[in-house]
Amino acid sequence: MSLLTPPFFAPQHFSDPDAALAQAQQIYAASLRHLRQALQRFVGGEDFGAQRVRACYPFVRLRTNTGAHGDSRLAYGFVAGPGTFETTLTRPDLFADYFKTQFELLMRNHGVTLEIGTSHQPVPLHFALSEHEHIEGHLSAERRRRLGEVFDLPDLAAMDDGIANGTYDPGPGAPQPLALFTAPRVDYSLHRLRHYTGTAAEHFQNFVLFTNYQFYIDEFTRLGRELMSQPPDPARPSEWDDCIAFVEPGNVLTRRAGLAAEPGDEAGSIPPRLPQMPGYHLLRRDRSGVSMINIGVGPANAKTMSDHVAVLRPHAWLMLGHCAGLRNSQQLGDYVLAHGYVREDHVLDEELPLWVPIPSLAEVQQALEQAVADVTQLSGFELKRLLRTGTVASTDNRNWELLPNDRHGGPERRFSQSRAIALDMESATIAANGFRFRVPYGTLLCVSDKPLHGEIKLPGMADQFYRARVDQHLRIGLRALDLLRANSLGQLHSRKLRSFAEVAFQ
Repeated sequence: MSLLTPPFFAPQHFSDPDAALAQAQQIYAASLRHLRQALQRFVGGEDFGAQRVRACYPFVRLRTNTGAHGDSRLAYGFVAGPGTFETTLTRPDLFADYFKTQFELLMRNHGVTLEIGTSHQPVPLHFALSEHEHIEGHLSAERRRRLGEVFDLPDLAAMDDGIANGTYDPGPGAPQPLALFTAPRVDYSLHRLRHYTGTAAEHFQNFVLFTNYQFYIDEFTRLGRELMSQPPDPARPSEWDDCIAFVEPGNVLTRRAGLAAEPGDEAGSIPPRLPQMPGYHLLRRDRSGVSMINIGVGPANAKTMSDHVAVLRPHAWLMLGHCAGLRNSQQLGDYVLAHGYVREDHVLDEELPLWVPIPSLAEVQQALEQAVADVTQLSGFELKRLLRTGTVASTDNRNWELLPNDRHGGPERRFSQSRAIALDMESATIAANGFRFRVPYGTLLCVSDKPLHGEIKLPGMADQFYRARVDQHLRIGLRALDLLRANSLGQLHSRKLRSFAEVAFQ
């Protein structure tokens, strides 16, 4: 066999999820090993002539004669009808627990075996390299140009979101999808996450907080570092006792006091400058910790980051940030719990039509309201002094206040007609992408100005406000995630986010 012959594993049937996962891991490892060895030879100057170097992702396939399953309460873990269903798989090391759970559910709910084998989808060379491998500096300009002649490069046609958007048509006789994302799409997002947040995908947790202000990150960092400096106290048990490490941009990892260092802890380094949307992670061993990302200002960033975080299949994401209060009865520092959204952000118009409603999710709404009550120690009618539930409008125009409010209907009239109580630039995008990607979502904002009523942010006043409210707001968000974490996944990933013919993977 030629050294350039791609590794191939014929499909095998598995009735044990552990064995199925092990086979996927073996196929994936063989493909990466093949590409990396060939790349070393190419960098060393070897000429492959007209031969191409190719290795493909593993796939999982399910065949069933019925879509029936025993429990109508399930939101995932089953296919919608008879037929053949499959998806390509990547990073079975990172997604080991996730894949094993999906395999187990399919086997149990349909009483069938799963096929694992080598697919026909090539692994792009860029996605076969480890985080610290860089080849450009070792190649001449001519050799760089030849990379695409020898190796498969990323193909955007294999990475679109047609499955998630409900527009994917496999064609006659082709298998139906098992998952929302193909392996190349997942790999693409894993690389983008590293680029934008400055942290590796391995550190991301299953509960995510998005914010539009660095003040929240500063407080989260203070909390994380302080927590790491002291071991759990058996005499005073806390919901934080399971936290084992805190990770900052550059993969700088601080292990919890009293815990031994683990291999790789020392690999991180403080970056010379913060990445565009820095990420911070409070780790638990079962990945049920909290990742917090400063997406900055604007719907484009909100869409970019949630597009990529979605491939990690988190259990929930929440938006915590500041907003403009639109009602005169609101005070600076009041909270807004979104139960509906006016989408004037426009970044998702092509993927998710505006006529699609973005509903509030009862489990998330209840957790957020309970968290506000727990942290503020207010309840019942008194809670209404501080918390208001209503519609949040998100716009892509940061200077919407300067638009004329004429008789043809300016923004002020539209916001009034929608019954909006607050306005920002990110929340509707985060919620809409949660709906699109079947990730439970919620929004809790804090009123930082009231432009319609002459209260705008001014230097000094804004800083004082931020310092006074950010700590409480963040603690509310973290408390809400604690409440959500206590729910069963079947309750959190409910059927309301699933479409008619839904994919089986959560």
